[in-house]
Amino acid sequence: MPPAKKRTRAYDPAKTRTAVLAQFGHVREAVRTLTPEQLARPTRLGAWTVRELAAHLAAVLGTLHRALDQAEPGRHEVPLMDWPFATVTAAARVDEDTRAAADGADLDELFARTAAGIGASLQDAPDTRLVPSRFGAMTLADFLVTRAVELVVHTDDLNDAVPGLDVPYDRKALGACVRLLADALAVKAPGASTEVRIPPYAVVQCVAGPRHTRGTPPNVVETDPLTWIRLATGRTDWASALDVARVSASGERADLSGLLPIMG
Repeated sequence: MPPAKKRTRAYDPAKTRTAVLAQFGHVREAVRTLTPEQLARPTRLGAWTVRELAAHLAAVLGTLHRALDQAEPGRHEVPLMDWPFATVTAAARVDEDTRAAADGADLDELFARTAAGIGASLQDAPDTRLVPSRFGAMTLADFLVTRAVELVVHTDDLNDAVPGLDVPYDRKALGACVRLLADALAVKAPGASTEVRIPPYAVVQCVAGPRHTRGTPPNVVETDPLTWIRLATGRTDWASALDVARVSASGERADLSGLLPIMG
């Protein structure tokens, strides 16, 4: 796991809470419309069907509800910037838990129960409260940022699996997801020779090499938010994104293929 750098980007906790609940609401409304045939469709997530993906989306906030119901941990263990690199270590457990949750579940009831539980749990919880996660204790404010990332990434998976569904993205949730994954790239490849632009949400400098001080950087990568998220999470690969002009890259240090994906 790359070492975490000092976190310099701030996330407004109140806005993050609102964004997470809004994105969960978008997903809930979409899942409610799915037919049995659509729920049985495959996804790009290995053997998961849409039903299992939907159950996992409910669990994204269900884990927060359960965490807030537990005793507060005694010490802070996981900085926000460590989280993207740790997710791959939990893949097998997530798969097992998701399959169990999806088996025979009434998805509408599952989402309703999750929404009610998280609404009550979040109401009086301070942003600085420590909550347990799969990887150790995090602040509630940081854990909510991770929930925004999970919801946005898997909303994109859902839209991919069900053509025409078009679940909307809350703008602030999408922005939090893009920024966290961009900052994770800068942690993984520290430096300032390459500028990565994901308008309108993030610009980061990364990759060791000569540092530019003025004017246009010699190495520039630019892409749109959803393409960046797909690259950073392995939903698409660098060569494919270049081939269809979803990424522009100029300069000898602008090839990010060896650094992607960032999050498993």
